[in-house]
Amino acid sequence: MIRIDDEGRVRVITLDRPETRNAFNEALYDATTEALIEAAADNGVAVVVITGAGQAFSSGTDLGEMAARNAGSPVTGVHGFPGMVDQLIDFPKPLLCAVNGLALGIGATMLGLADLVFISTEARVRCPFTRLGVAPEAASSSTFPRLLGRQNAMWALLSSEWLSGQECVDMGLAFKLCAPEELIVETMRHASILAAKPINSLVECKRTVMEPLKADLAAARERENAAFQVLLGGPANIEALMAFAERREPDFSEVDDAPIRR
Repeated sequence: MIRIDDEGRVRVITLDRPETRNAFNEALYDATTEALIEAAADNGVAVVVITGAGQAFSSGTDLGEMAARNAGSPVTGVHGFPGMVDQLIDFPKPLLCAVNGLALGIGATMLGLADLVFISTEARVRCPFTRLGVAPEAASSSTFPRLLGRQNAMWALLSSEWLSGQECVDMGLAFKLCAPEELIVETMRHASILAAKPINSLVECKRTVMEPLKADLAAARERENAAFQVLLGGPANIEALMAFAERREPDFSEVDDAPIRR
């Protein structure tokens, strides 16, 4: 599910569900959250790096589980999606992401909550919310405009189109563009520079940056959750999930006139 490796004072958390391109089901949300909680409390860890196994960083939320939840099947976890986002926002130490490949949904929006993002030239990033008939998540309606500027953020969040690694760097979603074979090397080089600094100083420096933003992030999540409640399980979302299961393009032309539930 995940692999944890320590290199000096740098902890590497590797998402490891290659059969689903590292899609987040409840178990992976919980495992990642627990790993972040443990790293935050470990006095021997100064910096955390999150990356993915295989050809993907993460393909987002497991759509099979989403469909089961929409159908009324119980899907239980301890922390789930909200708990992991809580930890990403509140994680006190430097948090780096090494985007080695496909980054979709939460695999994309979590990048807005990282402190530094390194991305492969072969990576592709997508926020597929309109394609799924839902709304932004993980405070991306706040983080993306801050990082990318309003128009780039609007394109990323509204179009459901792919962004290349170069576009992510140009827009401000990523810090460094790396050749695939150099991605982890370059990420770990920067992580080691940070990890050589006093942990208390790293924590306090990050806190001074993040503390003023947390109210905005919380408000964004409330708006996003409200929008999700309106849209999840609605006609467009059902059509999107059916299209995914049937391996076809969704057709929203027949559902756009359906009334929105508020």
